[in-house]
Amino acid sequence: MAAAPVIHLDGRSLTRAQVVAVARGAGVVLDETQLGRVQRTADFLAAQVARQEPIYGVSTGFGSNADRLLGAHRLRGERPGDDPLHADLQHKLITSHAVCVGEPFPPEVVRAMLVIRINTLMQGHSGVRASTLKAFASLLNAGIVPVVPMLGSVGASGDLAPLSHLAIVLLGQGEAFLGGERLPGGEALERAGLVPVRLSYKEGLALNNGTAQMLATAVLAAERLGRLVELADRCAAMSIEAFAGRVRAFDAHVHALRPHPGQVASAANLRALLEGSTLADIAYHLVPKAKPWQPASWPTPALAALRFDIGWDWVPADQRHGRERFYERFKPFRGGKKHQPQDSYSLRCAPQVHGAVRDALAQLERVVDIELNAVTDNPLVFPDLPGARNIEDQVVSAGHFHGMPIALAMSYAKAAVPVLASISERRLNKLLDPATSDGLPAFLVGNEDATDSGLMIVQYTAAAIVNDLATRAHPASVYSVPTSANAEDHVSMGANEGRHLLAMVQDLGKVLALELLVAAQALDFRRDMIEAARRLAREADLATFAAKVGNAPPEPHPLRPRFLAECEALRAELAASPGFAPGPASAALHAAFRARVPGLDEDRALDGDVAAAVGFVEDWTGGRA
Repeated sequence: MAAAPVIHLDGRSLTRAQVVAVARGAGVVLDETQLGRVQRTADFLAAQVARQEPIYGVSTGFGSNADRLLGAHRLRGERPGDDPLHADLQHKLITSHAVCVGEPFPPEVVRAMLVIRINTLMQGHSGVRASTLKAFASLLNAGIVPVVPMLGSVGASGDLAPLSHLAIVLLGQGEAFLGGERLPGGEALERAGLVPVRLSYKEGLALNNGTAQMLATAVLAAERLGRLVELADRCAAMSIEAFAGRVRAFDAHVHALRPHPGQVASAANLRALLEGSTLADIAYHLVPKAKPWQPASWPTPALAALRFDIGWDWVPADQRHGRERFYERFKPFRGGKKHQPQDSYSLRCAPQVHGAVRDALAQLERVVDIELNAVTDNPLVFPDLPGARNIEDQVVSAGHFHGMPIALAMSYAKAAVPVLASISERRLNKLLDPATSDGLPAFLVGNEDATDSGLMIVQYTAAAIVNDLATRAHPASVYSVPTSANAEDHVSMGANEGRHLLAMVQDLGKVLALELLVAAQALDFRRDMIEAARRLAREADLATFAAKVGNAPPEPHPLRPRFLAECEALRAELAASPGFAPGPASAALHAAFRARVPGLDEDRALDGDVAAAVGFVEDWTGGRA
């Protein structure tokens, strides 16, 4: 088994892919040169404290206590074993702030938080010592996963409470998972051969004042959403082929007239996915419609084994007036495909909808890429600032902990998730409904004895998830609740936004899994129906073939010879056809899906099929975060 990769951290070059790698087990190594800069800042702070310079969060209290300076000794006198006040301040900051509630975040989220926090502290503007950062990295590399309950951050001043749950384990307190076992933090350190850290100047504030929770959830959600957008294009392509749909709406010169980047990318992707398909853009008259199977439906035992019958309706000559040009191109038969040059919006507008989601994702990725290598705590320390006149120039209280840049980007992405789920649900519903499926059997099952529901109820589940996603899409970022006695009077709620987004992306995957379940079944029927028509055309005589066509003039009738001649032309075209199949992309996805989920001939317990479909999507997209 290959060893897990090791990610080099220097504070300036961390990528989304590297965060995902660490979240899923990679280790980290700290850049030695940059550690020197980290230590330089810590030494600078220590020197300023020795000079008794007042520095927020170092020699003052926090938040609404910022106007209270630390004294030289405790007012009640020193007690045996007491840390100096500066160290006690940092220690108590962590222990008092670890107050989150709820279920713990999954290990992937917590590991992503750890690597993000270590990386930002590596920039050397936070005041932590090199030894403290090394201890934090050792905790991560040892596989210790602090228990971080999900609820408790308002996204400014950063993710104070959840980051305190990270840091408290470094102090030998709190709780952590090690090897899947939930342990007291001190015991987890001891089992890993590590010792607790005693914090120095500003280290508590540096460890818990930043955007690591919201950023970690944003990175993991963006990574999975990117894979799901790609899968949505593939699901759409399979659905289009199951409809024997039209592809001209995806042409490059069409989308050049409205060049939104995501739209152009989705259209190009759909063109590539549909390349080689002989089902898309098939002539209308070649597509039969499904009819209920009857014992006399088919002339041979092999065809009689099918779970459906097929048919067309003939268009008499007196109904072709004004449509002569159309019937020069297409034979006068109505089967499964309606005679119209455009498909419904859920198919035709897939590039516009999927592309808009791609654009929302691109904005989130842009913000995340900046944030990953940003300094997000407070105050910021500039030990070597040129032209600095006093300590106020070198230690600056600012607001980089405020999560609004990430929160708003996640709000945008949250709004996009139910949009992608909704269009997916509309496609699967269209495939199930005989009024809209262009000739497929109702609910995609033969139902010869009227006892089968087929995949009908699958749409209910998809509809329930879409509604749930829509109700959760309300942006948390627009509703601030002031904290810290109104010292922190405007907050981002970005942590809630990220938690919502990550969970919503998981549920989006479930909707796409249901579309895939339905589209695979529909594709089976469409292919099998057309292939049955080809086989009948090759093996049966004209009279047997013509019996599949409704609206036929009776014998004797002046139009009967014309009817038979046109039936023969349809039969000859079908017989001469080389075959109809999805393109290689849909065929490969269909085959992989069918290896996990078999087709449905008649009703059976579907819970296993649905679970297998969801599992397929989770595996395809890299697993749940």
